[in-house]
Amino acid sequence: MSIDLSQFFEVFFEESFEGLDAMEAELLNLIPGEEDLETINTIFRAAHSIKGGSGTFGFNSVSDFTHVLETLLDQIREGKRELTAEHVNLLLKSVDCLRELLRGLQAEQEPNLEEAIALRIKFEQILGLNQAEKNKLEVTASPAQLALNTYQIDFKPHHHLFKTGNEPLYMISELAELGDLETQAFHNEIPDITDLSADDCFLSWRFFLNTAKDENAIREIFEWVEDDADLTIALCGGLFADDDAQVTAPDVVAETSNSTPVPAAVNVAVVKPIKKDTVVKASTPAAESISIRVGIDKVDSLINMVGELVITQAMLSQIGQQEITEATIASLQEGLTQLAHNTRDLQENVMRIRMLPISFVFSRFPRLVRDISQKLNKQVELKLLGEQTELDKTVMEKISDPMVHLVRNSLDHGLETVEQRLAAGKDPVGTVTLNAFHQGGNIVIEIMDDGQGLNTVKIKQKAVANGLVSDADELDDDEINELIFMPGFSTADEVSDISGRGVGMDVVRRNIQSLNGSVEVSSAAGVGSTFIIRLPLTLAILDGQLVRVAKHTYIIPLISIVESLQIDISKVSRVGKDLDVLRLRDEYIPILRLYSIFNHQGAIETLDKTLLVVVESDNQKIGLLVDDLLSQQQVVIKSLEANYQKVDGVSGATILGDGRVSLIVDISGLIKLSGLRKPGSQELIIESQANLEAS
Repeated sequence: MSIDLSQFFEVFFEESFEGLDAMEAELLNLIPGEEDLETINTIFRAAHSIKGGSGTFGFNSVSDFTHVLETLLDQIREGKRELTAEHVNLLLKSVDCLRELLRGLQAEQEPNLEEAIALRIKFEQILGLNQAEKNKLEVTASPAQLALNTYQIDFKPHHHLFKTGNEPLYMISELAELGDLETQAFHNEIPDITDLSADDCFLSWRFFLNTAKDENAIREIFEWVEDDADLTIALCGGLFADDDAQVTAPDVVAETSNSTPVPAAVNVAVVKPIKKDTVVKASTPAAESISIRVGIDKVDSLINMVGELVITQAMLSQIGQQEITEATIASLQEGLTQLAHNTRDLQENVMRIRMLPISFVFSRFPRLVRDISQKLNKQVELKLLGEQTELDKTVMEKISDPMVHLVRNSLDHGLETVEQRLAAGKDPVGTVTLNAFHQGGNIVIEIMDDGQGLNTVKIKQKAVANGLVSDADELDDDEINELIFMPGFSTADEVSDISGRGVGMDVVRRNIQSLNGSVEVSSAAGVGSTFIIRLPLTLAILDGQLVRVAKHTYIIPLISIVESLQIDISKVSRVGKDLDVLRLRDEYIPILRLYSIFNHQGAIETLDKTLLVVVESDNQKIGLLVDDLLSQQQVVIKSLEANYQKVDGVSGATILGDGRVSLIVDISGLIKLSGLRKPGSQELIIESQANLEAS
């Protein structure tokens, strides 16, 4: 009987990526000369697990590369070699290399071995310097010393082995790497089907291994399960039987203590390492997480909520079978109230399932800060605050890249060199702080540095040179700082591989806005800068304001709304042919008529008989003309593009309580659709401002 190992591929990849994350985190904590043995052991165990798993599934490019990694780590943890900064840097590069190898295999691509080969050569050079004498001894050893030995290995796992996360298949594959291996499996302890548990192990094995390795090499494979299994290793005489023959165990020449009798064999299998990388079929891109781990408390809560819902449904069903009276109507209303309560609780608990601590995003930044600070020759301390703040998994996956760009900018442009900080009377070690916290129904992420702050003079000069603003424009510091989010803007004097390519900050803002979020910056010269990202907790549900336009209902995201008001016609000025502008306190707000944009008939067109909803996007305020304000409510977002087609000015749709479909307004898309971002549109508003002030 053959087992399709491909069913375990995704579990292997997930566990391997988690192992690499653990390796990276522990490597960043290592200080040469002050390393902790347990930290080294943690790194070694992660590498050892990846090596074993990759060997089992035939991913030899990964297992071969990890083997040399493991050898160096083993020497360090046994005190045979001192840890150096070079070792740490090399091991960190190896983590990156392994990630790329695994991602390639997961995406059904042939792995690119160029980097792996280069790193392996470096490892072998390091190891070779210490093993010269050992190699010399191996070359001059007599044939008797290099003779192969045959071992009988009896392996009987305790029933709870699977629950510890260990897999015998991995160990069998590692044994096969030591030499020629034959395997016998015993299943006489498997109970009746009524007593069978998929979580328990009822199998045991007897192996015959022909190898040049010693017993310690064999025991090392089973070191993770020594407390969860009975293991006997004996040196045997004789050789293997033919591949297809029933194996009779050779006479035992020497045997270890605490031997456990093993029943007669019922099957024989020859296990040999696969010599070629297996191609993996992946249904989703490797970069995207395809599963989520959920705490048992969340699952228990969800089960309880479903139970309450079932009880309420049974109560309503019973009421429906009774004669309709005032009493039954009262009971029905009470049941419907309870149903609404249960549904709301169930919704909240289901959403909690997708919530993960933002530490999953923050964990990638210690490595990023370390690498970039070394490249820039700057001393940087990274502080992480609010790591347990929870965020929807989908939002978390999409916010990572914008955060990386902002942190890179803080390191490159924000923080000064050691010499510059000392000259300014600052601590030579700069600080970058990532902070996350909940605020209302949103999550706020702050990226702060104590560097030199944004250079407003240089920013304005660049903006004028690029034609983004006029030299005559009077802009305060906040308005100047906002210019860095304009497309193609950069203050870098020369292009580097860290930042300064003239793209980025506008993409950061656009990506954050695609998540229905916003980003803003505050800065003080010589003190530092702070970028503030505001995001909804989830992309599945939106807090919205329902508005009526003609006979249609639209939803405006509450996060975008500044205020709603009735229009004072005396403060409205016409600009150009069809653009009205409202003077609101010290600002001038362009008025967009939704009925005109979406081509609706029958809407109220007289300005002083309508309502204006002032919204903000990209640091630009506009007013949306609507007939009436309806209720505020949470709505479930449905993709319009996936179910119909992309519609400009609309970000999605939802189904209202009466069954009607309502469209969700995309504020940024509306501004673009209206032409307010076209060349000359700002001049029209400035012209309106002059007209109103003159009147």
